[in-house]
Amino acid sequence: MDTPGHQARPVDYGRVFSQAIDRLHAEGRYRVFIDILRNKGQFPNARCFAGHNGPKPITVWCSNDYLAMGQHPKVIAAMEEALHDVGAGSGGTRNIGGNTHYHVDLEAELADLHGKEAALLFTSGYVSNEATLSTLAKVLPGCVVFSDELNHASMIAGIRNSGCEKRVFRHNDLVHLEELLAAEPADAPKLIAFESVYSMEGDVAPIAAICDLADKYNALTYLDEVHAVGMYGPRGGGISEREGVAHRLTVIEGTLGKAFGVMGGYIAADRTVVDVIRSYAPGFIFTTSLSPVLVAGVLASVRHLKSSASEREGQQAAAATLKGMLTDAGLPVLPGDTHIVPVMVGDPVKAKRISDILLAEYGVYVQPINYPTVPRGTERLRFTPGPAHDERMMRELTDALTEIWDRLELKLAA
Repeated sequence: MDTPGHQARPVDYGRVFSQAIDRLHAEGRYRVFIDILRNKGQFPNARCFAGHNGPKPITVWCSNDYLAMGQHPKVIAAMEEALHDVGAGSGGTRNIGGNTHYHVDLEAELADLHGKEAALLFTSGYVSNEATLSTLAKVLPGCVVFSDELNHASMIAGIRNSGCEKRVFRHNDLVHLEELLAAEPADAPKLIAFESVYSMEGDVAPIAAICDLADKYNALTYLDEVHAVGMYGPRGGGISEREGVAHRLTVIEGTLGKAFGVMGGYIAADRTVVDVIRSYAPGFIFTTSLSPVLVAGVLASVRHLKSSASEREGQQAAAATLKGMLTDAGLPVLPGDTHIVPVMVGDPVKAKRISDILLAEYGVYVQPINYPTVPRGTERLRFTPGPAHDERMMRELTDALTEIWDRLELKLAA
């Protein structure tokens, strides 16, 4: 309560907001979005409109369109056909606007991809994680969720929004996970949430061993395959397909905006689990469904990658070649067997400086990865070479990074 004669000052909202932005600048992690246009059919070539007169040609090295399916003629043709057939939008939620037949077909394809009874589409991978995890745990009274410490922010948000108990286990640490599972009552509902490919580290979870623990302690499993669907397995079903363990997982979650090249997210599971999420998850119920134009493009992409391995093989070859070049040059590449090529910097300001030099002087676009995406002190550049990145591009990138490392007097790998 104000004292007599004392009048409270009104809140200076503008000052509070400005200070919030100033803190990001002071920490060296203020994010700048690049102004570009990709060149259809010529990925990874693009045009940059920032900081100069007119568009400047650049090479994109950090796209999550890992296989360039967003440029594939089948995908573009399918989207154009859908646009002229049904128009642009879906008309609302699937309850109100109707269950567009493209959605029905795509869910059937995704269920088949993962060997599950059913699938459910969401507007993004973030939404599918948040909506599904929060709903699953709420439906299970007393549920305890066991979450890998490097899980994506969307998974963390879903677990938090469920209001249930959470136990965080050390990254890919089976001993720690079992200790946590064993400490809970045998009759408590349990859910283990983890990823297959961790996008900032480029490493892979021990899926089969986690499923063994789930069986031992009667826990459900939730696997985020967003950085693996389309990329691994004979038909692009992800690491779980490659390792033959998809049938052991309760829920498999994926994205349609990375290897499949368009937009959206989904889950695949048995019919009852999918029906529970469809019926209870606000993130599904109250959201306008994906445009049928987007769904048609994804449908073409999924069908193509089920029968074509050339994109996956080209991408893996490109990743191995680039890792070899960067390693031979003494650059601090984080080791791993996946398509992610992280080069460690360890400082947000220096990571941004390297990114700026690459773009301005070499026409190379790669975004610095800073906190909160990665822990402080582990800032990095994250390269995602694709099947269209040729050896000349890789050599030019390696030479550019070597020159910048020397210019900025940065440490090479030990």
